[in-house]
Amino acid sequence: MLPSAGLERLNAFSDGVFAVLITVLVLELRPPEIPTFMALLGLWPTWLSYGVSYLFIAIVWTNHHHLLRHAKEATARLTWYNFAHLFSVSLLPLATAWMAVSELSPQPVAFYAGVFFLVNLTYIFLIRELIEPMPVEAIPLNVRKAMRIRSIATLCLFGLAALVALKYPIFGLAICCCCLAVYLRPEAPGARN
Repeated sequence: MLPSAGLERLNAFSDGVFAVLITVLVLELRPPEIPTFMALLGLWPTWLSYGVSYLFIAIVWTNHHHLLRHAKEATARLTWYNFAHLFSVSLLPLATAWMAVSELSPQPVAFYAGVFFLVNLTYIFLIRELIEPMPVEAIPLNVRKAMRIRSIATLCLFGLAALVALKYPIFGLAICCCCLAVYLRPEAPGARN
């Protein structure tokens, strides 16, 4: 079955947004004013913020692409859920820049974790729209359950990370990074490739 033209446009638009977000992230990088490696190392909060954000966008794009391959048509609800998801991801360059210039201060890191929470929440809406209506033969119940557990557990952990970051920003950021690890493979545990 060929995908509908609306679905192709939805995918192309989404890919364009992800490309722009990575470009905006790169444009926020500034070299140190002093031409030494020590000055470059002094910008470690910026490099850490950028690295985590780049990885996050790569993981979100991979999972988004994997999930949208289950779409048969671009329904109005799918389109709006997709826009909500892309909006939440679009907050990442702002959160990254704020976290970097603040040198990982508590409130910017908490906001950063809050963006992760929002991205994950909107991803759950996409899962519900695309996976839940599918026949059990296409996506077995154990895979659906694994997807739900993974997404709800990481949603809770991103929320916890935002709260923890208000007192211990490095630990809040570490929780976010640990959550990213479970999405490195977009397929849910137990899914066939």
